[in-house]
Amino acid sequence: MNNALHTSALTSLPLLARGKVRDNYAVGKDRLLMVASDRLSAFDVIMGEPIPGKGVLLTQMALFWFDRLGDVCPNHLTGEAPESVVTAAEVPQVTGRSMLVKRLKPIPVEAVVRGYLAGSGWKEYQDSQSVCGVPLPAGLKNASKLPATIFTPAAKAAVGEHDENISYEQVVKIVGPELAAQIRDISIRIYEAAAAFALTKGIIIADTKFEFGLDENGTLTLMDEVLTPDSSRYWPVEGYQAAFAAGSNPPSYDKQFVRDWLEQTLVNGKPWDKTPPSPRVPQDVIEKTAAKYQEALTRLTA
Repeated sequence: MNNALHTSALTSLPLLARGKVRDNYAVGKDRLLMVASDRLSAFDVIMGEPIPGKGVLLTQMALFWFDRLGDVCPNHLTGEAPESVVTAAEVPQVTGRSMLVKRLKPIPVEAVVRGYLAGSGWKEYQDSQSVCGVPLPAGLKNASKLPATIFTPAAKAAVGEHDENISYEQVVKIVGPELAAQIRDISIRIYEAAAAFALTKGIIIADTKFEFGLDENGTLTLMDEVLTPDSSRYWPVEGYQAAFAAGSNPPSYDKQFVRDWLEQTLVNGKPWDKTPPSPRVPQDVIEKTAAKYQEALTRLTA
């Protein structure tokens, strides 16, 4: 894990897009090769310094969850080896950090599900006692467990732009009432199944986001990554109660560690404005972040 892959450079396949973390290549007309780099994004800005081994950890965790949740929702995996579609010289770039997947029609909505009040949800609750139009009881605190799981979608943004929280009614306008209800209900089922399992491993999944697409038959299909520390807020059970009592963010296995560091970092004597370029991430933050990703995977799969 000492050799970080910031950006893949495959020449045997056409590059379709580079996301915040993943580089997507076309494999014929019906498949994609998704390569998880070691790039780190926070506040929708890609950091200049990669986290060695992060892409491998993310891919292994996503594959773990896809396998575990296969009976809840179809996913985009083909079951084929990523190494089979690249040249021998390119195999080191894809081994362990890639998925060969079906090419789907993506749905332009982030399916965000929350079991706890945190992050942008906590900020919104303080202003309106609701999140994405979902009313919540009075008296909740930062990191409060919600009375019931809520679906709080967001509109997908271009790379470098911030996703925008939207209401369920806006999702209905984008995809229609039937598909909107299907996305909401399946997202909540996936989250609750995953959260219940994670709790047996001493991990709270506070919230997460899913991405879906439609296959050639119009079947709703889970895609991209799933339930990784990049798309989810992971809290160790043993640190939760003390942090909650203090009204602070619980210690985290996810990018919140980097976000918290960025929030406290000054650029030219002022707080960073969350636009590129990002502050240089110091080596100790890189190492601690890598260790947190590794610990999350180890605890889940032990």
